[in-house]
Amino acid sequence: MAERSPPSARLDFGYRLVILARRWRAAIDARLHAAGLTDATWRPLIYLHRMGDGTRQKDLAASLGLDCSAVVRLLDLLAGRGLVERREDPADKRAKTLHLTEAGREMIATVTGLLIPFEADLLSGFDDDTMLTLLDSFDRIERRLDGVRRDDQTEERHG
Repeated sequence: MAERSPPSARLDFGYRLVILARRWRAAIDARLHAAGLTDATWRPLIYLHRMGDGTRQKDLAASLGLDCSAVVRLLDLLAGRGLVERREDPADKRAKTLHLTEAGREMIATVTGLLIPFEADLLSGFDDDTMLTLLDSFDRIERRLDGVRRDDQTEERHG
């Protein structure tokens, strides 16, 4: 790896992060292609699994960083494949809650069965402390981005 000075490392960071994320997603998509999934379809399944049955569509959209209309289209696709079902929210008749079907749970098992060994292999050179440091760094950047987004939204309303 080339020696970098702190200023050049900061200049390279965003570019490298974007390229790495694209490559990571492409590698995952290649592994999940056989299961009939793409990044657009496996991510909502994984997030819904993590968030739990009964999650509202708008909450899933926020977690995915997508607008509600894009998530509705993805959910239509997943529901059409029998992986997800929408139910009326008993607390708010206008809202829908999301639930994995049995086929959806089986797909989660397939996805995790494919991804866990793949990601373990990619990350095998990193010890637990390094992984925790990386994840902590991601969290810190994410919090900063959340602050920027809030500032931008405030500026839009008042600007």
